[in-house]
Amino acid sequence: MVTGGAGGIGSAISTLLANDGASVAILGLPEDRARTQALRARLDGAAKRLHFYESNVGVYEQCREAAATVVREHGRIDFLINNAGITRDHTIRKMTVEEWQAVLQVNLSGPFFMIKAVLETMIEQGFGRIVNISSVVGESGNFGQANYAAAKAGLIGLTKTVALEVASRGITVNAVAPGFIETPMTKAMPAQAIENAIAQTPQQRLGRPDEVAQLVRFLLDEKAGYITGAVYNINGGWYM
Repeated sequence: MVTGGAGGIGSAISTLLANDGASVAILGLPEDRARTQALRARLDGAAKRLHFYESNVGVYEQCREAAATVVREHGRIDFLINNAGITRDHTIRKMTVEEWQAVLQVNLSGPFFMIKAVLETMIEQGFGRIVNISSVVGESGNFGQANYAAAKAGLIGLTKTVALEVASRGITVNAVAPGFIETPMTKAMPAQAIENAIAQTPQQRLGRPDEVAQLVRFLLDEKAGYITGAVYNINGGWYM
């Protein structure tokens, strides 16, 4: 299951996993249905392995229903990638309470809801891989992103705590913290902000979604079974 699996980083993850033989359940909002269809059109034999489920990750009941549907239709849930996220950027002085709550609901409560929805299935299987997509700003902070940074920092704490709780059950829980990646979300930033981010990145470029996807794929592998509770930075050296 990949939340936000038709977006920038999400589509790269979904594509890689489908091409690698996994049945991929993409969770998204109504507008993501068309994006999933477009994603299928770019895949050849792997297109049949992409499945779309309409679900708002900020609503627990919808997360629970989506997980139950996936189990009913596919028999098991081996992997959960919590990737869905939104931004509502303003300085604290200008940020509304609604903007704060909206970002926390999707970016932090959403992963909690999804983990809670799949955990019993993974425990029964005796196997599971959970990867939470955090962010470099959850470690470094970022001007005008108090809500986003707080949610992504909280996601790191959630990752480590759940990893401790299920380590003996054959389930690993890790986080990936991307820097500035070339996605529609990043492209929506002011041009000067993007230029500043590149200038502050030692590699002098934005990251690519496929680079993040490859890291996620590694953490899902059975060979990564001794890695849990870890946070992997992938930011071109922007924050070390």
